[in-house]
Amino acid sequence: MKPARFRPLGGAVAVALTAGLFAAPAALADTTGPRVTGTTASPQPRNLSAGTATDACDATTAPGWIGLTSGGPTLRAGVASDTAGSLSAAFSVRDLTTSAAAFDGTVQAYGGTATTTVPGLADGHSYAWNARALQGAETSEASPDCHFKLDLAGPQAAVSSTDFPASGSGQTPLKYAGDTGTFLLTGADPVPAGGEASGIACYRYALNSTTGVGGGCTGAVVPGPNGTGTLTLRVPQWGTNVLTVEAVDNAGNVSQSATYTFYAPSNPNPPQALGDVDADGVPDILLPDAAGNLQIISAAAAAATPTSVVPATAAPDQTSWTGFQLAHRGWRGHAPMDDVLMHEPGSSALYFYNNTDAGAFTQYPGTVRRPVSCKDAAGITMTCPADYARDWSRADQLVALGSLNTQLNPSLLTVENGDLWLFPNPGLNSSLTTARKLTTGGSWTGYDLVAPGRDGAGNLALWARERATGALHAYAIPKLADGTFDFTALAAPAAGVVATGFTVDAYPVLGSSGDGDGDTVPDLWAVTADRHLLTYQGLTNPKDLGVLA
Repeated sequence: MKPARFRPLGGAVAVALTAGLFAAPAALADTTGPRVTGTTASPQPRNLSAGTATDACDATTAPGWIGLTSGGPTLRAGVASDTAGSLSAAFSVRDLTTSAAAFDGTVQAYGGTATTTVPGLADGHSYAWNARALQGAETSEASPDCHFKLDLAGPQAAVSSTDFPASGSGQTPLKYAGDTGTFLLTGADPVPAGGEASGIACYRYALNSTTGVGGGCTGAVVPGPNGTGTLTLRVPQWGTNVLTVEAVDNAGNVSQSATYTFYAPSNPNPPQALGDVDADGVPDILLPDAAGNLQIISAAAAAATPTSVVPATAAPDQTSWTGFQLAHRGWRGHAPMDDVLMHEPGSSALYFYNNTDAGAFTQYPGTVRRPVSCKDAAGITMTCPADYARDWSRADQLVALGSLNTQLNPSLLTVENGDLWLFPNPGLNSSLTTARKLTTGGSWTGYDLVAPGRDGAGNLALWARERATGALHAYAIPKLADGTFDFTALAAPAAGVVATGFTVDAYPVLGSSGDGDGDTVPDLWAVTADRHLLTYQGLTNPKDLGVLA
């Protein structure tokens, strides 16, 4: 046999071949004959808890785990030669747990890659393997040893809770629908005789899901050293709920689903807060994320992390919430959670979401009819102007102004052809019979509307950002002795400057969800150009909640 000549290379090299990326050996042959250019196992050994994946082709890197696979792990070796002729690879696998040979086999290489599947390896054992390149009578030196461990048994998962006991247990729930409860997640990763188990990496979960739990450990509960995890979860839905939990071990094996059914009783004294969408008694900020999902963020939150996320498929167009104007302040005839109005500028349709599921958006929204009768600013019936549209396509902006009655029904304010129009109770189609034109002359062009809702005395207001200057204006809409409201301040949009510096470039989005901090004064919120969410105390003392998703 002709001896091979070798030259050490400085450091490990990753070589991309047609079959994928290979972990290169620390030293490769400098020869015109056969050589190993890289080795890798599939699936790549990993440790989910550490967030690492490695073939551990050196003497110091901790090996990762390979889970249950069909037929056993697949080993690949890249092989090459500077001389013509077919190439093969000889694989050698050793069981480090028993110090015995586990597999030896030679396979033909195709396209510079030799691949073999290794059957019959033992659960819980540690392995080392390498490969040699063969061409005719020549054989290269062995590649450096790579390492992995095997975990071939899935973990187990179980759920319990004293806040929301399991249905049929005879125990009384301590919390109501809309409350946050604690669920104890327990599990085990069986340890095989004479071997190791990879251990539980996470518990992933889904509440009342029709699509399953979902893959990976992103957003999952990470257990403590004893394998137990604590899930703190808000339960918005009244009645029977189903929590599904799966344990995932460090090798990626997934347990059978643990299904936990429990009952959440209706709160006889639910919290009420105009601006609240998810029934926790605190107003909410509704903003799309970068992927088009809808984030529900508490206006009292300390960070921009949403309390829940509505998928993009629940949007009126079933693709994205981005581009829709969302307005909410008030409800009609159901639990005290804001109904939500949705409109895409230029669209003829105004959508209405009847919020009976604490902001889960499980129902497809209906549409709101446009009134055919009009009133003037004084509330006197008049003939609708010639430029009054029969659909919502001319509504450049819309905000939920606030409730105009004791039933806390929502009302809608729009900008159309530069004027303000008021629509009482827009969520109730049968009562949406009149549109009231509050201004004339088209002077509201160039303003971004913000509706802060009621103050502690029941008065309303409107805020507006002048786009050209960044000035913020405030217009009082006081409640009169007869229960009606005085809208005369809206006739002069240039009046009432209360702050400056809110330029469109610096703050592309301004809004208000009402009183977020509980001091009876409505509060502003803003999104900066770099997508930081700011909340204010009234109109001052901004607090940066961090970057939005």
